[in-house]
Amino acid sequence: MIQPGLIVICGPTATGKSRLALHLAERLGGPILSADSRQVYREFDIGTAKPSREEQSQVPHHLIDICDPTETFTLAQFQQQAQELIAQYQAQGIIPLLVGGTGLYIKAVVQGLKIPQVGPQLELRSQLPDQTQSYGWLQQVDPSSAAKIHPNDRVRTLRALEVYYVTGLPLSQQQGRCPPTYPILQIGLDDQDLELHTQRIQQRTQVMIEQGWLTEIRNLMEQYGPKLPLLNTLGYQEMRQHLQHEISLEQAQDLTVIHTRQFAKRQRTWFRADPTITWLAASNPDWLVLEQVIDRFIRPL
Repeated sequence: MIQPGLIVICGPTATGKSRLALHLAERLGGPILSADSRQVYREFDIGTAKPSREEQSQVPHHLIDICDPTETFTLAQFQQQAQELIAQYQAQGIIPLLVGGTGLYIKAVVQGLKIPQVGPQLELRSQLPDQTQSYGWLQQVDPSSAAKIHPNDRVRTLRALEVYYVTGLPLSQQQGRCPPTYPILQIGLDDQDLELHTQRIQQRTQVMIEQGWLTEIRNLMEQYGPKLPLLNTLGYQEMRQHLQHEISLEQAQDLTVIHTRQFAKRQRTWFRADPTITWLAASNPDWLVLEQVIDRFIRPL
């Protein structure tokens, strides 16, 4: 009997994670669980590098297209749904693959983060003062969380205040970990040659435009308005600015590449901090090493 567990494929954007995942999923007969914080949203397809219909027909895909662009999908919701899917497949003796570049999504599953079940508090957010005052308030009600948050980090400051506002307890007192008991194999994809990675980002950006990315964004703007928060995310913001005649298409492409490189650098820093990840070269992965690692992981008990 195959030992039930979980295989994680992670790393910076544009390193070939989806391609590797398809290869392993077909070989192992398991599903792919997306760990991408934007692929959960319907209609955001091309700019999020969402697997094509053909790719999704090859093996089961989950945690893709599960909420509307106007909804808020929380980390807690992702963790719960991912854990339920993992348990369902493991009960059948199947090893699922968790694939993506959203580090916090992966960490929530792999380390079993304890996440307060508190949704966004829009009324609270509208009443909060500027960041300096908000951070000062957080320092008073939850100094431990404030010490871990940069004074200019508005998103994390608001989140910590929301948790305190709803539960009456500091976020720092509600956090912790309950790691899964099943075995986990983490495989990372990355390139040491950053220039090669930049070329891959440039090529992917061009392909996205050729696939109709601008039409996708134009349709989203017409249906939901240009102020839809998701239209301010990587790539979509730059292309939206072009469609609103603020910058040229060439400028939008250049900015997308620059910002994607910056995002990849942050992802690289996040994942490299985890010593349990086995790294492969994205441009030329050592398939023999990979096969050996996988074989050891799935060896019958």
